[in-house]
Amino acid sequence: MSILRTDPNGPRLPAQITVRILRFTATIRGFRARRVTLVPPLLDPKRYPAEQLIGLYARRGCLELCLRDLKTTMGLEPLRCKTPDMAEKELRAYLVAHNLIRCVMAEAVARYAVDLERVSFKGSVDALRQYSAEMAKAPSRKLRRQLWEDLLLNLARDLVRYRPNRTEPRAVKRRPKPYPLLNQPRHRFREIPHRNRYWKGRPRNYRSLI
Repeated sequence: MSILRTDPNGPRLPAQITVRILRFTATIRGFRARRVTLVPPLLDPKRYPAEQLIGLYARRGCLELCLRDLKTTMGLEPLRCKTPDMAEKELRAYLVAHNLIRCVMAEAVARYAVDLERVSFKGSVDALRQYSAEMAKAPSRKLRRQLWEDLLLNLARDLVRYRPNRTEPRAVKRRPKPYPLLNQPRHRFREIPHRNRYWKGRPRNYRSLI
């Protein structure tokens, strides 16, 4: 399919753009069937089969889970640095740590031929934290290597249950605390009386707090 250029003031745009249209029906047990239309720029059907593109679209939710691993599991949700340069360094440090944990998970998957999506990221973080402390105290290289092999084996054994079409709702699991937002420096902040009327995240009377 070719799309003609409609912006006359865009000299860098081509006269027409050729795209590929894929239509399929997404069916999930317990939900209504939904008609999906994909418009990828990958035109070669032999090099990029439609089945693979549809499978990648179905796995797009894994990216959201990776962001959740960074923000919630590793604690990246609040940036603690105050300057842009230090905030960038903090972000890069978290990304390096995230990639290292993923590399450990990938090595365990390659060693014991298990499904990568069933290896728990949270369990890998906890196990790596415990084993790294023991490996740092190991007196010999042989013992460190044995601990490393035990770590990979435990990651391959401790798999999450197979849960096809599992949903991950964006919902708060625990009741928020009845405190106002700390939206001023601590030395200037003044507590509001009857603070049990306000709720963390979105106070009920949040307009009066501004």
